[in-house]
Amino acid sequence: MKNLWPHRLATRTALLVVGALTFSSAQASGINEPPTDVLSTPGSVGLGAITQIESSPYKGAGIRGDLLPLYLYEGERAFLHSGRAGVKLLDSPEHRLDLFLDKRLEGFQANKIPASVAGMAMRSSSTDVGLAYSYRQSWGTLQAELLFDAANTSQGSEARLGYSYEWRSGPWTLRPGVSLSLRDAKLNNYYYGVLPGEATATRAAYAPGAGVNASAGLYGTYALTQRWQLLGGVSATVLSGGIKSSPIVQKRVLPAIYVGATYDFGGQKREVAEASSPTWFKLMYGQATEDGCHLAKIITARCLSTASKNATSIAGLQVGKTLVQGLNGWPVDVVGYAGLLQHNDRGLQPNGAQLDLFVKAFYSGFPWSDRVKTRLGLGAGVSLAQRAPYTEAPNASTGPKPASRILQSLDPTIDMSLGDLLGYRPLKETYVGFGVSHRSGIFGGSRLLGNVNGGSNYIYTYVETAL
Repeated sequence: MKNLWPHRLATRTALLVVGALTFSSAQASGINEPPTDVLSTPGSVGLGAITQIESSPYKGAGIRGDLLPLYLYEGERAFLHSGRAGVKLLDSPEHRLDLFLDKRLEGFQANKIPASVAGMAMRSSSTDVGLAYSYRQSWGTLQAELLFDAANTSQGSEARLGYSYEWRSGPWTLRPGVSLSLRDAKLNNYYYGVLPGEATATRAAYAPGAGVNASAGLYGTYALTQRWQLLGGVSATVLSGGIKSSPIVQKRVLPAIYVGATYDFGGQKREVAEASSPTWFKLMYGQATEDGCHLAKIITARCLSTASKNATSIAGLQVGKTLVQGLNGWPVDVVGYAGLLQHNDRGLQPNGAQLDLFVKAFYSGFPWSDRVKTRLGLGAGVSLAQRAPYTEAPNASTGPKPASRILQSLDPTIDMSLGDLLGYRPLKETYVGFGVSHRSGIFGGSRLLGNVNGGSNYIYTYVETAL
């Protein structure tokens, strides 16, 4: 595994640089999956979540739930459908061609290993690179995709063909669809095969070989307001005969249900910030908190202690661009950030870098803000660490559960205008404040985040200025 680390880090970093993580599973192909492409205005940014309840393909694993955090962006050339991130090579009313990266969420969890695969080597999630073509007409959309394992996990590939039709009526949008997934032998053998060294008296060695999965689904959205949308859907997948004959696989149709919601920060074009909107630069330094000093205690000022033993720290730079000014006419601005941090783990393990991508809302409507402008901020997004920070090991690695380099990121802050404090107008848009750099696995409920139950907190100080 160690010799694959540089390749996997490069793949995952590229995935985040184009703005993404992905939603794709064994049960639902990228063509026929819940509607996360719900933003339409160029430059729009959204956040949300989908809960997925599905029947596992592995024998004895039963029903499994999964929480998918949604990080959404729709640009002129780039896109993030939270699940899939990439660039538009061609985008016209009839034709669209995308180059993308996609996280393949197949395999089984290290902390919930079914009896049918006990003693087998892990079958891990991977990252695919692919091309997707869509042909759109009034009678529906034809789609084709080619995917190749970019992380060298299965070394497999897959071709997908699909048809869908979108029906709109008032706040409702419904999208029925069908798809076929042509999977090669390497892909199927990795996830559903049994190696000779893994065979037992009740589990024979087996290789499914290439095959075709078929899926059908009905997905929909309901616009509660101009910004809030509810998402939902149902699907069913029939596995290929080779996969169904595997001694570790259930031999039946695999159903799934999806329920979620999204919020569109930039859905109204008049509110989307102009190109001349501020660009923010933020220098920060922080220290890890004591064990048990979790985020809820920090933001309610019940615990502000940094670690005295194994006192690790972070330092870094965040760069942001104002996306929305005066959200809904409120004193709220929305800023998109990219941040690069360096962990100093004090010799406890090698130091490492961390990339954070998140959207942050700032509220500045306090009664005293006309004298000393004060901002209360909350950011949410995704964090990719070169290696899991040392401080996460006691929380995130309980039992067989590994730590995860990819976790949810939260960034609550409070700051004041340095120019107002000093009475110096040129520093009006320079702020000093405190914040928390928080990484979380969302209580172990998300396969996208490695099913990690835990995370880390760093209390930090910062200076931020607009240029």
